[in-house]
Amino acid sequence: MTLRVRFAPSPTGWLHLGNIRTAVINWMHAKQAGGDFLLRIDDTDLERSTDEFRAGIEEDLRWLGLDWDDYAKQSERFEAYDAARDGLIAAGRLYPCYETGAELELMRKTASIQGKPFIYNRATYPLSDEDEAAFKAEGRTPHWRFALTPGEIRWDDLARGDTSFEAENLSDPVLIRGDGSYLYTLCSVLDDIDLGMTDIIRGEDHTSNTATQIQLFEVLAAMKGLSDFSVPRFAHMPLVTGADGSKLSKSNGALSIRDLREDCGLEPLTIVTFLSRLGTPDGPQPVSAIDELAGSFDIARFGRSSPRMDPDELVPLNGKIVRQLPYAAVEGRFEGLNETRWAVIQPNLERLGDVADWLRLIEGPVTPVIEDAAFVETAAGLLPEGALNADSWSAWTDAVKAETGAKGRGLFMPLRQALTGQERGPEMAVLLPLLDRDKILARLRGEAA
Repeated sequence: MTLRVRFAPSPTGWLHLGNIRTAVINWMHAKQAGGDFLLRIDDTDLERSTDEFRAGIEEDLRWLGLDWDDYAKQSERFEAYDAARDGLIAAGRLYPCYETGAELELMRKTASIQGKPFIYNRATYPLSDEDEAAFKAEGRTPHWRFALTPGEIRWDDLARGDTSFEAENLSDPVLIRGDGSYLYTLCSVLDDIDLGMTDIIRGEDHTSNTATQIQLFEVLAAMKGLSDFSVPRFAHMPLVTGADGSKLSKSNGALSIRDLREDCGLEPLTIVTFLSRLGTPDGPQPVSAIDELAGSFDIARFGRSSPRMDPDELVPLNGKIVRQLPYAAVEGRFEGLNETRWAVIQPNLERLGDVADWLRLIEGPVTPVIEDAAFVETAAGLLPEGALNADSWSAWTDAVKAETGAKGRGLFMPLRQALTGQERGPEMAVLLPLLDRDKILARLRGEAA
């Protein structure tokens, strides 16, 4: 059987480093095994889900290189959910509950005061016709719970190892709200069956949910007559925290992929590399292609403790990755970039976007900044003859220093401003050999070139 995993975001916001890590781990797990990666859009919340966010999710995944082999939208599967609902009711496993929100909250507070977890007491299960009629007469509408059967629920978790719960210690999960809308559990489990998921990788906050979902998997598969059905394998990964150990938020690491792409100028390979190793003892190492990461991926390498996500680690990693990219990886991305220029520029990059700044200075036009015309004119006359190379800047500045007595900032800054029009920028020793001699002399004369 082909291994199949899924990433199932809700289109109610942008993807950020925290939830994209789940996508990365699922994608790597599938590709390492030659399996399939499914993108499932969980858009049953029709009020909050938008096409803009859905399109943004798909754009971000493609940009990261996390292409999917299969695709589904929950909003297109309501008929299947309705059929499952009706079957569960007919089987006596889905029952109506008429408690109000206030009454349920009182139950939770009472349990908390007693130092106990809240476990629904099945006060209305089974519900007599008379009691149901009385509730309806009050104008109440029911929410619907799945009836768990007593006993141990056990599975071998790919991340946590042997894991078990006693069903008696769990609340019957709500599958349908009072307004008739579906919660995540019913839709997700049915989708995982129908779409053939073999492995489900998600955060450890879903661990107790998995215990209840395993029974739901078994019931729904039996209703479908799937005699050879196997419940998917599960991996519940430790939740990522911010660099300070607190819950992940935008201020401490939960940057959106759009932030990282547009504002930080990071390469997609940097983000995927970082996230695919976060929580392992290996640490992110620069690679040239995403397939290299998939080939060495092993979900068993992830530890049990919550990893801390420090976005400040991304920029140095980005520099390492950019500085080892072959020319073929950037060919055609920048007008005016050729293999010779790439070989010179690349070792000086932190972000690939900086290439555009280099090319602008090389190609021009640049408006020179000249405060001491006599000094710059003298320097122009001392520019080394012949082809300029890596030693030309040092030879030139030594000659200017000997002629004028200038040194330090007073020597270097006038030349930088004349040739680049700015006080900061690329290393001049690297830039100078890339400039056309005629452009250099024109800029030293104060001409835009």
